[in-house]
Amino acid sequence: MAAALVSCTQASSGGGPGADVPGTSAEPAAGRARGAESAGDADRVGREAPTGEDTAVPSPEPALVRDAFATLQATLGETCTPGAGDCAYFLGRVTQELTELDASMRADSKGPGHFAKPLADMKALFATLGEDRTEAHLEKHFSAIVGTRDGINTWMQDHPDDYR
Repeated sequence: MAAALVSCTQASSGGGPGADVPGTSAEPAAGRARGAESAGDADRVGREAPTGEDTAVPSPEPALVRDAFATLQATLGETCTPGAGDCAYFLGRVTQELTELDASMRADSKGPGHFAKPLADMKALFATLGEDRTEAHLEKHFSAIVGTRDGINTWMQDHPDDYR
């Protein structure tokens, strides 16, 4: 709207592109138009958002156990060779999938007690890994990472109601 007002003001004063008319004649009108738009927006927002309510966007909930398990299960056919330089993506992905599955199981309506074994396995793995997610560190714990993934897969196969 402000751009249209500036354009109309320039056209009526002969001040189009390349004209020797100072741009200051349109600026006060454009400033008033922007001020009116801002005041209108603020007034409209004031009417639309009730006071006292939290308008912050909630953080996303963890994925459903079924969905988190499906993404972990998608790694079953993959592997890497520690020391060959091809493990960063694979081990990083499996570790991330386990982290997301852990959050999903903890948030599930069945409660963490239902998932006691896989949660205990992941807790042990995460304690072993610590915060270090470098390729060399993950390769050092290759067997623990892949073993945890495979153990959780086996446990979940015995609990089809959790992923179907």
